[in-house]
Amino acid sequence: MDVHDMTYTLDDLLHLMARLRDPQHGCPWDLEQDYASIVKHTLEEAYEVADAIEQGDFPQLRGELGDLLFQVVYYSQLAREEGRFDFAAVVDSITRKLIRRHPHVFPTGDLYAPADAPRLSEEQVKARWEQIKAQERAEKCEPQQLSLLDDVPGALPALSRAAKLQKRAATVGFDWSDPLPVLDKVREELDEVLQAMAEGDAEAVQDEIGDLLFAAVNLARHLRQDPEDALRRANRKFERRFRFIEQALRDTGRPIEACSLDELDALWGEAKRQEKNLPSCG
Repeated sequence: MDVHDMTYTLDDLLHLMARLRDPQHGCPWDLEQDYASIVKHTLEEAYEVADAIEQGDFPQLRGELGDLLFQVVYYSQLAREEGRFDFAAVVDSITRKLIRRHPHVFPTGDLYAPADAPRLSEEQVKARWEQIKAQERAEKCEPQQLSLLDDVPGALPALSRAAKLQKRAATVGFDWSDPLPVLDKVREELDEVLQAMAEGDAEAVQDEIGDLLFAAVNLARHLRQDPEDALRRANRKFERRFRFIEQALRDTGRPIEACSLDELDALWGEAKRQEKNLPSCG
């Protein structure tokens, strides 16, 4: 069979990874890598998956998912070389975890047994999920050291981690019952930023801006919006409108640096009107 007509499998990818790390004939760059050095690539690939999904670019998504899978294969190869675990152990671990956390689907713990448990609502599933995770946390450490927040990863993007911390605390009632008090908290934090600015205290400004962002994340959570998704959407909107300004100025032969803020703001307003398909006012 012609190599171009082949469909490679996961076993082929694992073999490729082993070849890349072969001490004698492998790739010099791959041989230099370790767990820490490829973390930045893993994070980048995860964001590229998210971007492909947001763009609705499914051919791109196929490639990005492959890149992300390769990161898992890479870590597994490093661990195999050190005698810690291999890719098969990773697959076994996640499969066992998901069976354990879905007793409403796998009531006997058998992956292939027919599901005959009563169907649960989404809220019941979430409650059971949290109970199971709490039990898993309790098994990992001494009771006096146990915290509800123990397994919220410290390396998460700050907005996502804030939302997870808030969500976790909410499971024991440490939360507002509706969005309006959260909105009041946002206003309160904004006032505190203004006060810190007036006092000229840079450290206090940083603290208060952090509190403001944390409160904004809380508001997003109460409105059932993912703060990371919301900010990425805002980033794309800003980029789209700023590019409109740049192109409009290119069309007139004016450098952006020569324009006043009022002129740039007018173009920004034009970009917004065009996005909303509203007629320009003059």
